[in-house]
Amino acid sequence: MSVHDTLPILIPLIILQFGLAVWALVDIFRHQQYKIGNRYFWIPMVLLISIFGPVIYFVFGRKDY
Repeated sequence: MSVHDTLPILIPLIILQFGLAVWALVDIFRHQQYKIGNRYFWIPMVLLISIFGPVIYFVFGRKDY
């Protein structure tokens, strides 16, 4: 399996990761209150835990407004 074989799989995953991270970061900076933790906890979580960081934020960190 070469790099050219995996590109059609990797490109959508990279776009998904980038989009989720941007969406989560915008939400973090717009709001001051969270279910768990604070802004300084969620920013590294979103940036460092690949696709799962933003998903964890939206499930456990984002407060319903």
